[in-house]
Amino acid sequence: MTPLPEQVLSPLDGRYKPVVSALGEYLSEAGLNRARVQVEVEWLIHLTGKRMFGSSPLSDDQIAALRHLVTDFGQAEIDELAELEATTRHDVKAVEYLVRHRLEALGLIHIAELTHFACTSEDINNLSYALVIEAAVLKIWLPKLESVIGALRSLAEKHRAVPMLSRTHGQPATPTTMGKELAVFVFRLERIKAQIEATEYLGKFSGATGTWAAHLAADDTVDWPAISREFVTSLGLVFNPLTTQIESHDWQAELYQRVSHVGRVLHNLCTDVWTYISLGYFKQIPQAGATGSSTMPHKINPIRFENAEANLELASAILDSLSATLVTSRLQRDLTDSTTQRNIGVGLGHSLLALDNIVRGLGEIDLDVAVLAADLDSNWEVLGEAIQTVIRAEVAAGRSQIEDPYALLKELTRGKRIGQAELVTFVGDLDISDAAKARLTALTPASYIGVAEQLVDEVRRP
Repeated sequence: MTPLPEQVLSPLDGRYKPVVSALGEYLSEAGLNRARVQVEVEWLIHLTGKRMFGSSPLSDDQIAALRHLVTDFGQAEIDELAELEATTRHDVKAVEYLVRHRLEALGLIHIAELTHFACTSEDINNLSYALVIEAAVLKIWLPKLESVIGALRSLAEKHRAVPMLSRTHGQPATPTTMGKELAVFVFRLERIKAQIEATEYLGKFSGATGTWAAHLAADDTVDWPAISREFVTSLGLVFNPLTTQIESHDWQAELYQRVSHVGRVLHNLCTDVWTYISLGYFKQIPQAGATGSSTMPHKINPIRFENAEANLELASAILDSLSATLVTSRLQRDLTDSTTQRNIGVGLGHSLLALDNIVRGLGEIDLDVAVLAADLDSNWEVLGEAIQTVIRAEVAAGRSQIEDPYALLKELTRGKRIGQAELVTFVGDLDISDAAKARLTALTPASYIGVAEQLVDEVRRP
């Protein structure tokens, strides 16, 4: 058998790469290494700005040149790091050596010993991960979630007044509107999105066991915790003063749980929309050139929602595992988080792929109002709730002597199909006021929707 050319193992790097590749800008090995270079460079700038150990503040041109190491980070740096790590067998040490080499090229060799000064690898890593995760979530993942919410909000507004038979437990139930049902998902997603937007991206910078011991050994007159706090916050992160060798990763666990929660809400949406398509409520809009079945040419399958379901399940499996494992580190440090965190992009990638499918899927369906109307007209028995509730009100007000209104309606409607004529006759024979009879006989399944239409306003933007 002829060997195949080198192949990627993950479909995220193969079949689905065009959809998720933007995450690689931050959550790839190269993206992480660029962030590591950024942290090393900014620490140099910070220390020299404080005139630590006889150094002087760098000039604007020198600072700009150092920061260009980050903005110009590319294939040459990727290749050099691979070569360095082949010797060091340590990824962060390779980054330190890369920065030292660049300092020499820039004529800044005199500050070389301040590179990685008093740092443990995790000081660099935790800040780098915080930076790339924050960028990936806020710049790539969150805008795609907002696209999903926006598409749902538009559909909710469009169909706010279209009555629809509810199906609690899969059975005909009190009617609603399609717009209100979609608005429920908008409301749920907006609430979790706000929690994600409020995420604190924490960072530590306190040495090998979180005590600043090496720092104080070098100079015990300096308020090193204050300098570290200032440095971490200058990167746009929240300072964590109390840690072991590692930042405790609690903020990561919280973030991944919320992203996973979004996924489970969207999974619920996908199964509902799939069911509405199956019932004929939504028509699928044929896409030019697309094939639904290799043998049944008439079919248009709801593949966007099925694909999203599967990827949401994969995303939650990975993100839930990250949430569970990252919060534990034996004593002051173990390396379980090192390999685990390399899969952050995989979890967010499957989530992003699902979001993309949902946006596309929502744009490829159209409501069949006639099907919804016919379904309502075939289920007049759902008005049994309204009738028995009105009777209860009449009895409470002293305008009726009917006993056990619920049992009365249960006898009439349970497990039966009742038409309009039968209900009108039934209401006409009831011992209730004429006003109550008039209200009930005016009701139809399509009009028995309460304030469903107005509820859509709950998710309108301010």
